[in-house]
Amino acid sequence: MIDIGVKAPDFIAPAVAGGTATELELFRLVDRHAAVVCCFGPANFVPTCTAAFAAVRDAGWHDRDDLAVVALTGDSLYAGFAYADRFDLPFPIVSDFHGGVADSYDLLADSWEGHSDIPRRAVVAIDGDWTVRFAEATTDALDRPAPSPVQNATAALRELGVDVDRPRVNYDGPW
Repeated sequence: MIDIGVKAPDFIAPAVAGGTATELELFRLVDRHAAVVCCFGPANFVPTCTAAFAAVRDAGWHDRDDLAVVALTGDSLYAGFAYADRFDLPFPIVSDFHGGVADSYDLLADSWEGHSDIPRRAVVAIDGDWTVRFAEATTDALDRPAPSPVQNATAALRELGVDVDRPRVNYDGPW
């Protein structure tokens, strides 16, 4: 996993944002916000990932001028459309279909449920100077840590002056 204090890798990747297909350019988000939170997951519709993404949605992290949120999964762009629509996810869902972004963050799983080159479940927070300020991954995508990585990221965001509510992750739904 990427280390705290290092420079975060930039990426451009296909994403679903606002109901349309686009290319997400991380450098644009970093330039416009005090922090960017990247939430990685192996695939869309993984219940533990959905619980975390829904908690971030419900905490209002996406609706701020000082913070950008991005979800990155190993699924296709088309699965991203269905996922964003099904769970009313208001932040971009990046398709890291071949794991290139996850690999650059040292978050590539060797395999998961028969899939290879897929992102691990993790959260990375990047400040406006491209420094990784928080990074935490679970051992397995189906782990239910309490507190969850998105909950633990709250303290790092507050240290950056981004006063966010701590997400309430409910692994059992409803989402």
